[in-house]
Amino acid sequence: MTYKNKYFSIIAVFIFALPMAIAGCADQSKNIKASYVSPLKYRSYACDQLTEEYARVLEESQTVNKSQDDTAGNDAVAMGVGLVLFWPALFFIDSDDQKEDVARLKGEIKAVEQAAIRKDCASLRLAIRDDRKAAKDAAAEAAKTSSGTEGK
Repeated sequence: MTYKNKYFSIIAVFIFALPMAIAGCADQSKNIKASYVSPLKYRSYACDQLTEEYARVLEESQTVNKSQDDTAGNDAVAMGVGLVLFWPALFFIDSDDQKEDVARLKGEIKAVEQAAIRKDCASLRLAIRDDRKAAKDAAAEAAKTSSGTEGK
């Protein structure tokens, strides 16, 4: 095999393998859109019940999001190793993608929030506002830490 043919073969493998490998990678939880969950599901709930349901769904969501983010990180590492060291490994990226669960839980959180607004649950609305602020602060801190600008 000549140098030119060998080079062409390697390029051809990457052209066909890369899209298949990328398609198999898990998404970060922040990049997954919420699926629709009707707030009517919670119409019979009192404010106390909505608060408990919000806490339950939020806790489950945080667990599933962490698992999804870990899976996405592992897939990214496997992709990097596969591209650099051993490209046939790209065909064996098998992730435990929980995209549907992440989307469903995000939808449930929105539905509980909408039900709380409809029922005028002031304490739950305040808790939701505080949770959103804490999440934004944590995301900003994580971005600052990952970019290496902390302490500069």
